[in-house]
Amino acid sequence: MTLLSTTRIHTGRVISLDIDTVEFPNGHVGELEMLRHAGASAVLPFLDDPTDDDPRILLIRQYRHATGGWLWEIPAGRRDGTETPETTAHRELAEETGYRCGRLRHLTAIWTTPGFTDEVIHLYAAADLTPGATAHEANEVLEVHPTRWSEALVMVQNGTINDTKTASAIMFVQCYKAQP
Repeated sequence: MTLLSTTRIHTGRVISLDIDTVEFPNGHVGELEMLRHAGASAVLPFLDDPTDDDPRILLIRQYRHATGGWLWEIPAGRRDGTETPETTAHRELAEETGYRCGRLRHLTAIWTTPGFTDEVIHLYAAADLTPGATAHEANEVLEVHPTRWSEALVMVQNGTINDTKTASAIMFVQCYKAQP
């Protein structure tokens, strides 16, 4: 695909909206509405040793206006400026849960909705946690819940966890036994 032109329609705090004129691989030309996003990181934090039979992880129950209710999530947030995804992961873990980690492992990166946004979320697993103070933003309404691994798997299976980044991180670790 070849980008022929782009026009910025809106610049906001979290996203920008562009209209891109592109030539598709089949030769057709068209316009696409594209939400531009700096990217994000999300962290699956292990409170216990990840090699334990049924370790505890930290889940967040957070109010999300876009869904009209509460979601079960892992700590996550948008990259600030030129911050690396790893730096974002450390910062968001501390801000949202109060915990810092001694070990952080990159699991994978996922496109959130590639049909209209360039947002990529880097998924991490964290271990060797030490408690500290949270630093929630004014618009963050959340609760931190230690949760057994077995319970988190059931929550994904029955749809209680229906947040993509959270389900992806949990299932990635479960499928590939990827530990921090």
